[in-house]
Amino acid sequence: MFHKEITDIQLWNAVRANNQQAFNKLFDKYWVSVYKTGYKYLRDKEASQEIVHDIFLSIWNRRHELMIDSFPAFLLTSARYQIYSRKKLKRFTFDSTSELAADPYTSNDADIRIRQTELNNNLQLTLQDLPNRCQEIFRMSRFECLSNDEIAVRLDISKRTVENQLTMALRHIRSHMKDIAGH
Repeated sequence: MFHKEITDIQLWNAVRANNQQAFNKLFDKYWVSVYKTGYKYLRDKEASQEIVHDIFLSIWNRRHELMIDSFPAFLLTSARYQIYSRKKLKRFTFDSTSELAADPYTSNDADIRIRQTELNNNLQLTLQDLPNRCQEIFRMSRFECLSNDEIAVRLDISKRTVENQLTMALRHIRSHMKDIAGH
């Protein structure tokens, strides 16, 4: 039996309809390339992983408002913006700025990248308000894409505790992000 390959656009339309499995497929398909892009310029595994998580978390959170025509182009632009921001924060300069600018996939609006970064920063600050265990469970669920059962096994806690912690984290994030959106 033949399996028809699902296109990025079909997956994106499913993501926009709140399909977590479609989102996971896009994540699985592209996380390595985003990570490699980050690592190529930062030479920092942790920062490169953070870039991947920040980008994909932002995509999920903004799935109803983002218009993405090309996933590779969007991800490359987002990764480059994240790299630039991190290097700027560390007061580094790009030695290879021309290499970044030479790519034909840099077609996304700068405003989207700025709002994405602001959202990511606000989310990170919001997560810091949560208890450490709650943060850990949220990150394992949303960034590492682990199931509630997998988290429970890893942390040696009940699945119900995982669910309660995720509910608490999501309530807190929604509440905080609603306040931000109202300003």
